[in-house]
Amino acid sequence: MFEQVPTALPDAILGLTEAFRKDPNPHKINLGVGVYKDEQGNTPVMACVKEAQRRLLEAEKNKNYLPIEGSPEYGQRVRELLLGPDHEAITSGRAVTAHTPGGTGALRVVADYLKKLHPATRVWLSEPTWPNHPQLFSAAGLDLRTYPYFDAQTSALAFDAMLDTLGRELRPGDVVLLHACCHNPTGVDPTPQQWDQIAALLHEKQALSLVDFAYQGLGDGLEQDAVGLKRLAQPDRELIVCSSFSKNFGLYNERVGALTIIARQASQAQAVLSQVKTCIRTNYSNPPAHGGAIVTTILADAGLRAQWEGEVQQMRDRIQGMRRLFVQTLQAKGAKRDFSFIERQKGMFSFSGLNKEQVERLRKEEAIYIVGSGRINVAGMTPANMDRLCQAIVKVL
Repeated sequence: MFEQVPTALPDAILGLTEAFRKDPNPHKINLGVGVYKDEQGNTPVMACVKEAQRRLLEAEKNKNYLPIEGSPEYGQRVRELLLGPDHEAITSGRAVTAHTPGGTGALRVVADYLKKLHPATRVWLSEPTWPNHPQLFSAAGLDLRTYPYFDAQTSALAFDAMLDTLGRELRPGDVVLLHACCHNPTGVDPTPQQWDQIAALLHEKQALSLVDFAYQGLGDGLEQDAVGLKRLAQPDRELIVCSSFSKNFGLYNERVGALTIIARQASQAQAVLSQVKTCIRTNYSNPPAHGGAIVTTILADAGLRAQWEGEVQQMRDRIQGMRRLFVQTLQAKGAKRDFSFIERQKGMFSFSGLNKEQVERLRKEEAIYIVGSGRINVAGMTPANMDRLCQAIVKVL
């Protein structure tokens, strides 16, 4: 059976990391994979995570399975982090949560659920979006469409084109995938006023919002980054949220995520959750416990929660600092192109405006690894590598 199997193409992002690891150049720079790094170029374990793990190991008594949907307390803490503990969707019981293996696991469960219960639905993705989004939904057999999002001329949100396309093309029952904050790959987010318009349009068109929330806290702040989600989650509205704690808790290899369903009524939310659980059961059966327990421990303890918020702020401040330094250093190195838009964008990623030929030259000539689209991970920059990075970019422009 295996004799005629062709070799699959490497993943556009993870494959780039493999090539980076094999590169012998001691000055190589990786701006591809979406992993936070500190000023020394390391991906640290957060201090609050270390303490939470210590407490968990001391108190641990068994390794039993979790329920299919995960720990009830984990679900509660996730909902409170997303919406705030007093949000109407929580107090009314119309929001329910399933613990998933990372945000990717949540997205795949949603895809399976949609294919099973709503097979005729069309899933709308921003153009561009995270490269794994179309693969996940295509693998489930769903019909994919795209809507305009990024204006390459202005390096800003193509808001009018986005609303125009969705306004003309959406059908009742369609699903629109939105990035809650720190849009991957562009770093461009709607304003609160634009979120209001998006929410009103989707409600009018009877479309379901599917929110990918992978970077809460890394844009403007934990509450500020949830503004769009809260505008979508008004009373009598339906939506699904896929959240990840890889970045804001640094729990990459623990694969900690969640799928939160917000229905119009509590009974409807429970019905959807029952169907989601059947999808989970035939996929990974139930979620891994350790990472979720870390998140629960931190969010449930006032001291650890405060420590975590401080560490997230340090990450956010460093990313914003690298954006400023990148723009300043490019200018100092003689870049003729205006890169000031990098400073206005949010989160770990930005579209640099570099084309495929320039990206390829950077890899071959300078051992600088960037995704072919020109997306850069700002968190991969450090004060130590900034001069070399910017000099190389100016060289290939």
